[in-house]
Amino acid sequence: MKAGATFSEKVHAAASKIPLGKVATYGQLAALAGNPRAGRAVGMLMSKNRDANVVPCHRVVSSAGALTGYSMGKGVVTKMSKLKKEGVVFKGEKVDLAASLWKGN
Repeated sequence: MKAGATFSEKVHAAASKIPLGKVATYGQLAALAGNPRAGRAVGMLMSKNRDANVVPCHRVVSSAGALTGYSMGKGVVTKMSKLKKEGVVFKGEKVDLAASLWKGN
C-alpha cells in the first residue's frame, strides 16, 4: 500500500486481495484500512464500486454472514449466485463464516 493512501484506497486495496471462494466482512475491511468502526463506510464504498474485476465487492458480507446488498444484476440473488459459483459455503441464506471467512491481512 502506498504511503498516504486514503481510507477509500486502503479499502479497495484490501478488498482486491479477497481470494476466490472466500469473503471478508465490512468491519474486517474497515479494520484493515485503519478504522475498525467504519464498516458502514466500507459498505458505501462497495456500493459505488464499478470495477468488480479489480475489486470483488460481492465478496464482502455482514459480520453475521448476511448478504446485505449488491448493486449489480438482480442484487442479493446475483451476489449469492456468484459466491456459490466461487465455492463460498452457505448455511441457509447466510455465508458460513467458519468455512469461508478470509483470514488475510
